[in-house]
Amino acid sequence: MEIGIFIYNGVESMDFCGPLEVFTTASRISKRPINVSLIAPSNSPIRARGDLSINPHFCIHGHPRFDLLIVAGGKLDRVIDNQAVLDWLAETATHTRHCASICSGVFLFAKAGLIEGKTVTTHWQRIEELSQKYPHLSVVNDKRFVTDQNFTSSAGVASGIDMSLDMVKKRFGFDVARKTAHQMDYLWSEL
Repeated sequence: MEIGIFIYNGVESMDFCGPLEVFTTASRISKRPINVSLIAPSNSPIRARGDLSINPHFCIHGHPRFDLLIVAGGKLDRVIDNQAVLDWLAETATHTRHCASICSGVFLFAKAGLIEGKTVTTHWQRIEELSQKYPHLSVVNDKRFVTDQNFTSSAGVASGIDMSLDMVKKRFGFDVARKTAHQMDYLWSEL
């Protein structure tokens, strides 16, 4: 299974580190290959919020095909109007079986026109903004994550971990997801 997580300057660290940890831990537990790659607008190091420097595995101009593409949330001001990023997202999403967002990452999918008419969620502080900017979306505020066909969106930071554990459960079974949460010492609501 190939997973790509899109990161950028201003990304929330836990928005990509949480899912990365879930999927790499699940790979060890299930003994099935789950490759997780960090994708960025360029090959340059990314500065996450909190001034954490991250080296991406790939840039948007060359990476493997993904079974799952996740867009992490954060401070989107440097990427939300970047046409190259939006074009890449639109193109990559058409060749990806399932896409997901964490927190404000849903705004990139909406801006790229990829989730029109879908039921989505985001961080509680941005629910109203998402509803107003994208009235064609059905925005819910009472779920940690929601799946609508081939798109899953989650609320804030920790909900991205819950979303990822749910994806592990659906793909590899409840027992692998339970063991993954246990290995991470994460209090998963499913337990």
